[in-house]
Amino acid sequence: MKYPSKVGLICAALAGFVVCASVMTPTGAGDWQGHKLPNIPTNFIVGFGSLINSGSRNSTASARIAIPVRVSASFGYIRSWNERREGFTALGLRKAKPGESGVTINAVLYPAEGPDGSQFDEREEGYVKVEVPMSQIEAVGWQRLPETGHFWIYVPVRSVAQGGQGIPGEGLPEPDVEHPLLQSYIDVVVEGGLEYGEEFAREIVETTDGWSRFWLNDREFARRPLWVLDPKAARVDELLKRTLTAAQLSSRAFPEVYTERVRAGAAK
Repeated sequence: MKYPSKVGLICAALAGFVVCASVMTPTGAGDWQGHKLPNIPTNFIVGFGSLINSGSRNSTASARIAIPVRVSASFGYIRSWNERREGFTALGLRKAKPGESGVTINAVLYPAEGPDGSQFDEREEGYVKVEVPMSQIEAVGWQRLPETGHFWIYVPVRSVAQGGQGIPGEGLPEPDVEHPLLQSYIDVVVEGGLEYGEEFAREIVETTDGWSRFWLNDREFARRPLWVLDPKAARVDELLKRTLTAAQLSSRAFPEVYTERVRAGAAK
């Protein structure tokens, strides 16, 4: 006696309801492995200062997905307080000096194409984009780096007319009395680092050069409890206390104290 196959039984049992499984292959099916979506970004920014902070970054352009990365010391730059803005000094990069080695730079990597890229260029006025070789960037989380593309980092440049050398990362000024470090800016940077964990935030502080005695604690209502306006401020302070020396941290001053120090210095 010849018995029907299993496929035949299944088809018979489901007759009138579905098409037999043996003929359900999708029309035009093929192997899609390796097929890429269109419009994959090819230009990426390595943000090492306030751009680490998602709120700060996304205030410039549409929401950016960013991954934590680290730039190799062999890139030859050091994160430093050396970019003067109106009334304060921001983070920048400087080239390693003769006899000095570069330092690793932990940062975030995010795509910036077309109009978004132009908006970040406008935001980073006073900086120029320098390309970082892919071989000198490593991912430090679970996300992988893009397989292809160009990776740009903003480096401050000061023209000869401004007292610099016109070379990215060279001849840049240090903070001074009129261009101090601002605690509110430091809060943005460190809180951005805390988005990726305390170790990541601490690495930012430890690998930054140029901490200055000109340091203004400009937090709004700075003498009020820290949770009033910024619930993360206390975490920032604890991290700074554990990372910087007591001498460095003692430079930070409330506005009225800072003003008195300035007057005392001018009187000498």
